[in-house]
Amino acid sequence: MILRLLSYNIRDGGARREAELAAVIRNTSPDLVVFQEASKPGVIQTLAAETGMTQYGSRSGDSLGFMSRIPVTRFEWHRPRVSRHAFLEIVLAGTPWRVFGVHLSAVHAAWTEHRRMYELGALLQEIRREQPGPHALVGDFNTLAPGEFLDIRRLPHRLRALVWLSGGKVRWRTIQAVLDAGYVDVFRQLHPDLVGNSFPTWDPHVRLDYLFVPANYLSSARACDVVMDGETGEASDHLPLAAELEV
Repeated sequence: MILRLLSYNIRDGGARREAELAAVIRNTSPDLVVFQEASKPGVIQTLAAETGMTQYGSRSGDSLGFMSRIPVTRFEWHRPRVSRHAFLEIVLAGTPWRVFGVHLSAVHAAWTEHRRMYELGALLQEIRREQPGPHALVGDFNTLAPGEFLDIRRLPHRLRALVWLSGGKVRWRTIQAVLDAGYVDVFRQLHPDLVGNSFPTWDPHVRLDYLFVPANYLSSARACDVVMDGETGEASDHLPLAAELEV
């Protein structure tokens, strides 16, 4: 079975942008949508109804949510002590694959990168303990991959100040830690020559949204693309990430 997966940060719960968000989602025809900043359950319920999704889940105040047109046997939020956001585990019916929704701490600064490392470590430890089989990590990691560049001059003034206050240089280690744990950056593997920036929609200059699978399951990844169409700029500040996995 080919799973069409969409990861989408809908910004501040998505309220009053339901029509725009639904249009983006319908255009990509996903089977499963993993949301970040889905803190308003009523918005997710509306989006599910408008896009023909039969199952959905969201919790007030939590970032991660989902909706699906294929059966989901179980979904569960896990909040390690060190994490700002809970991780969302989604168990698909009829396949051993699981999907873990991820939203790591925001802000480009040395101390937040340190926090993201702790959050990531807690997630990977839980996966090793509970689910070593086929799975995907997907979402907004709020950090840069090795070799990618952040032009600090393009940040808002308040965020530029945070970079300098934290030492003026951020050692981007979180994505390297994912790779060192045996995962593959699916977008970069499939598109070695594309930039893939996903944020912000009005001036994409940084790639924050990722899909990772364990290296021994890379052959299951059929597609991974940043979605850019006429609706995305009005719907959110992130461009969604669309992928296909053979599960």
